[in-house]
Amino acid sequence: MKTRLRPMKKLILLALTTLLTLSGCATNPVTGKKEFSIVSEEQELAIGKQQYAPMRQAQGGDLVIDPRLTAYVREVGERLARVSDRKLPYEFNIINSSVPNAWALPGGKIVVNRGLLTALRSENELAAVLGHEITHAAARHGARAMSRGLLVQGAMLGAVIASQGKDYAQLAQLGASIGGQLITQKYGRDAEREADFHGMKYMSKAGYDPQGAVELQKTFVKLFEKHSQDWLSGLFASHPPSAERVQNNIKTAAGLPKGGEVGETRYQSHIARLMRAKPAYDAYDKARKALADGDISTARALANQAVGIEPREGHFYALLGDIELKQNHPRAAKIQYDRAIRHNDSFFYYYVQRGLVNEELHQNAQAKADLEKSLSLLPTADAYNGLGILARAEGDIGKAKEYFAKASQDKGSAGKAALGSLVDLDLSANPGKYLGVRAAKNLSGGIIAEISNPTPRAVTGIVLDIQVADASGHMRRIQRSINGTLAAGHKDQVDLGLSGLTPAQLKTFQISVVGARVAR
Repeated sequence: MKTRLRPMKKLILLALTTLLTLSGCATNPVTGKKEFSIVSEEQELAIGKQQYAPMRQAQGGDLVIDPRLTAYVREVGERLARVSDRKLPYEFNIINSSVPNAWALPGGKIVVNRGLLTALRSENELAAVLGHEITHAAARHGARAMSRGLLVQGAMLGAVIASQGKDYAQLAQLGASIGGQLITQKYGRDAEREADFHGMKYMSKAGYDPQGAVELQKTFVKLFEKHSQDWLSGLFASHPPSAERVQNNIKTAAGLPKGGEVGETRYQSHIARLMRAKPAYDAYDKARKALADGDISTARALANQAVGIEPREGHFYALLGDIELKQNHPRAAKIQYDRAIRHNDSFFYYYVQRGLVNEELHQNAQAKADLEKSLSLLPTADAYNGLGILARAEGDIGKAKEYFAKASQDKGSAGKAALGSLVDLDLSANPGKYLGVRAAKNLSGGIIAEISNPTPRAVTGIVLDIQVADASGHMRRIQRSINGTLAAGHKDQVDLGLSGLTPAQLKTFQISVVGARVAR
């Protein structure tokens, strides 16, 4: 029997062949060393540009309540970037997440999380964080990881990668592809050493006291030893601290000019509003957990407490909307999502949730506008599935199939629901897309077919198309109708009633599913 390469395997093989063809050596702009590279600078810049906004959305969106703080972080970052060994279109943003983290995408696209800023004590500690991330970008560490093959499949196939953000991870899966893998990977020791060493050099050249990097690593080691889950899931997942890194930083600092700015008072001044709001975000995080655990009253009390402390944070109103939705109060939920959007009109989650509520309230035009707006910020299965439902209701079956197909790429509940809807609409026209079949010889020499149904729907009326050469070498076509129903997620074997095929005939044997319908 012929063994045919599946389309995905063909694509992977083609991708690997293309990458190997384009591979070569490149000079590390920071170290001056020759390194194996399959990612050109043009590709590197494109990856960073394409992934930067979606990855920020997927992890909580930009912090908008304190634009003065964002401007300050950018000022410090740009000061360091000016003295880096590589000129890139650097960008610096603050993500609205309590997870203490910072990361850099290729091309100089850098973020620091709100949760990390509240743990720092001075401007030179911030400079240590940003200098480290600038080095990762300048030294092409992300591109190096792709060149080693760690990200080849994800980069070439657009693999779906879960985001690291706590609140939005389940929704954000479709929008976080290689960016998610790039920022959550654990860098090798050499890359971390380079980032520490050159980041401290940049600090010194920019006028900061590099001792801040020593103190920062000491703090990180202490925090790491406490095994705080937030810290382990954030910065330490990709930048694990160690006593070795502390000692290396001490040696580096000894070889750099003494003195330089610390900026403790300036940093504390800029971080003051965020520190005042920290109890609100702490309450919000606890409320999210309470809601996930089904403790509605605690979640509501904590959410209202957060709003009372910081009434301009959209996340808090969205949480109140989620609480109302959990209690089947869609109109009350919509009021809260409206408030969230008034405070921040650039975060995908608020539009997804309001769109789904509008759909539930049969306000289809508003629902469509909200869901489309959310997709412009970050693709999600929930939005695509909601648009599919609306298109189906309008009788636009082609558009509905298109939306359901996109949503079905996700493995969460919305993706599974979308796959079911897609199967309902498309199975009878394209059964081979959804049902699998393979043939094998049984012990008596006959041919059996194993039919698999990975869909969430039971199917019936299965028809198999068989092609095999006859004794004279001419291809014959046979169809077999299969009785009964094949349950969702199940496989079944059937005897095809074929026996006595010669080895030459077996080599020509091909089988496919050409008929089926959803069982009602």
